Amino acid sequence: MELWKKILWIIALVVVIILIGVVGYGYYQKLTMQDNRPIATMEVEGYGTIKMELYPEQAPETVANFIALANRGYYNGSSFHRVVKDFMIQGGTKNGDGTTGAKLSDLKDGGEDKDYTIKGEFISNGVNNTVRFTEGTLGVARSDYSQYDSSLAEESYNSGNAQFFIMTQANNSLDGNYTAFGRVIEGMDIVHNIENVETKVADGSETTGNTEQSVPVTPIKITSISVETNGVDYGLPETLTPFDYQSWFYQQYMGSYAQ
Repeated sequence: MELWKKILWIIALVVVIILIGVVGYGYYQKLTMQDNRPIATMEVEGYGTIKMELYPEQAPETVANFIALANRGYYNGSSFHRVVKDFMIQGGTKNGDGTTGAKLSDLKDGGEDKDYTIKGEFISNGVNNTVRFTEGTLGVARSDYSQYDSSLAEESYNSGNAQFFIMTQANNSLDGNYTAFGRVIEGMDIVHNIENVETKVADGSETTGNTEQSVPVTPIKITSISVETNGVDYGLPETLTPFDYQSWFYQQYMGSYAQ
C-alpha cells in the first residue's frame, strides 16, 4: 500500500511540474511576442513623427494588411482627410477625400488592379479582440451599410481596407464593433496637434447631405509610414470581395420597376 502511495505522489508531482512548465512557457511566449511587436513609424509633414506598436496577436489579418501596404509605400503621400475633435483623426486615402482605398496591386506584386476588403477582427464579428478604444488606439475605418438596412451587418463588418484612425479620446461605443490593432507609443502630442487643426464641411455637401465639419482646411500630408517587423514575416491577409452596395440597392429598390 505504501508503495502505491509513493507512486501516486510521484505521478502527481510530475503532473504539477509539467503544468508549471506549460504555463511558464506560455507566459514567456506572451512576453516575447509583446517585446517583439512590430513598430510603425509615421512621418507627418510639418508635424513630426508618430510611433505605434501593432497587435498581431489580437488582429493578425489587419496587421498583415497594414504592414504590407506600409512597407510597399502605399501610405506615402496620403493624408489625414477627416479630423473630428475629441474623437479621432482618420487617414489612409490616396485621393484626399476618403472615397478610395487600396487595390490588390498595392498589396502584392502581380496583384490585380481591383478593390478588396479584409475581415473585421472584433467581437461583434466573431473575433475575440480585447483591445479597447482609448486615447491613442489605432483602428480600422469601415463602412456602415446597416444604417440603410439592418440585414447588412456582416457586409459592414467586413468592409475595412486601408483607411485607419487614431483615437484622440476614449470612446467605448467602438469597443467590439471596430477593429483595434495598435496603439500610439510616441507622438501623442502630434496626434492632438492634428486634432486641433481648422476644419470645414466637405465640398459638395449640399448634394451628399454630409454636413460634418471634419475636412482639414490645410491638407495634412503623411510623408511616409514604415513598419519594423523585427525579422518576422507576417505574410499577406486573406482578402475578400467588396460588397457592391449600389448593385444591391438597385436590385432591392429599383428591380421591381424594371420588370
